[in-house]
Amino acid sequence: MPGCSLEPERPLVTITDSGVETAPPPSPAPTPEPASGKSTKRGAGNAFQALMLRLHFYAGVFVAPFILIAAVTGALYAISPTLENFTSSGVLHTDSTGPAKPLKEQIAAAQAVEPTLALVAVAPGQNAGDTTRVIFSDPSLGESERRAVFVDPVTAQTVGDDVVYGSSGALPLRTWIDQLHKDLHLGKVGRFYSEIAASWMWLVALAGLVLWYRRVRARREKRSAGWLVRPDRSRPRARTLNWHAVVGVWILPVILLLSATGMTWSKYAGENVTELRKAMSWQTPAVNAKLPGTTGPAMTAGGEHAGHGGAPAATPPAGKAALADTVYGVARANGLTGPLEISIPAKDGMAFVAQELRRPGQYTRDAIAVDGATGNVTAKLPYAEWPLMAKLTNWGIQFHMGLLFGLVNQLLLLAAMVGLGTVVVRGYLMWWRRRPTKESKLAVGKAPRRAFAQAPLVVLLPLAAGAALVGWFAPMIGLPLLAFLVIDVLVGVGARVRAKTA
Repeated sequence: MPGCSLEPERPLVTITDSGVETAPPPSPAPTPEPASGKSTKRGAGNAFQALMLRLHFYAGVFVAPFILIAAVTGALYAISPTLENFTSSGVLHTDSTGPAKPLKEQIAAAQAVEPTLALVAVAPGQNAGDTTRVIFSDPSLGESERRAVFVDPVTAQTVGDDVVYGSSGALPLRTWIDQLHKDLHLGKVGRFYSEIAASWMWLVALAGLVLWYRRVRARREKRSAGWLVRPDRSRPRARTLNWHAVVGVWILPVILLLSATGMTWSKYAGENVTELRKAMSWQTPAVNAKLPGTTGPAMTAGGEHAGHGGAPAATPPAGKAALADTVYGVARANGLTGPLEISIPAKDGMAFVAQELRRPGQYTRDAIAVDGATGNVTAKLPYAEWPLMAKLTNWGIQFHMGLLFGLVNQLLLLAAMVGLGTVVVRGYLMWWRRRPTKESKLAVGKAPRRAFAQAPLVVLLPLAAGAALVGWFAPMIGLPLLAFLVIDVLVGVGARVRAKTA
């Protein structure tokens, strides 16, 4: 197995069956001949590996708890849409059969239940047995929350009401799980946990991939694609390390996608992502909701994190709700075949807006503005006209939420989160087996010491520049990374003090 030496007179980094060890410097050797270009390149590669190992080690010890919590809550979040279908089936589905009543009758039934709230939208049932959601603005609710009354479309009788959250219309159970995953129900303080996890997950994963690649490339048959993605069964002493690395490789694509999309939800990195999208014209487009000759506002076509605030809404002018059937028919005739939400205009001069909702298996978000009085289409925003990056972002968010491929998507996320949990646990198991003891006289474990100080400038300078850029863009990477450097310096000082004392 290959070893990694930084300089002849400095400690060696040796990759063994049980992990990575440091050894004292060898006895003085004859002065070597000038290094060739190949040996210089090999030395830079070894230095890069040592840096990745040190980074992976520190992040594994100090950041992995955040990632483990994100994995556990994420596993629950992944299957929450399916759980919601079971726990809320009484309001989501009915056994009635037959033709649906007009939307205006269904809306009237819901308004009888909530006569004091402002009507804002109606979402007709998409399939046979699905209820219709009549949605109201409720000032007593929180941000992105609305009140929904569920109506049996066949009988126009209400079957219940509940709070719905966000652009996917999550019910309370899924909302509770969502908040658990996002901030552990600790509010703004809790969001730091999820931002640290999302920001570091991709970095830790890629550093681990570099280490695993360099570990196995020299001693495995590389003619087949499996040399990097199968555990090494011939070395049972390294079983924990093998499974730690291989499972990490298996789930790497999902982890990278979850990390990237998760950062868009975060506070600091998310704000920078928003600014970047503005600068690159990657924002979600909006459909114009004003009627010709008026000055009404544009309406978003469904931003990836779009919710609906709980602020009071104006009551639509009398008779507006009765026009919902006309708008619904026009939307269907213009190719909006997915589940719809029809926004009821709150004042004159504004059009009805029908847009496809984020639901399992729904890949488009077409939107259309309709003059309810005449049935004329005043604006269209087909999903095909979205910028490519806006489409990719929308699909990535839907994948993160377990909605892109329905149950298959949810099971894939569940498997990835369980795999991530085993990777973290095995990482701690390896550290525990080689943990610092009085006999070893090591402060933080057997990762290569002084990796940062001993790295050549050709490796250190590009990495420092990249770290500064990434740390500025994602502060929850930059601040912990700075803390790791301080810890590394203090550990080195402590080791030298102990050596002098001895």
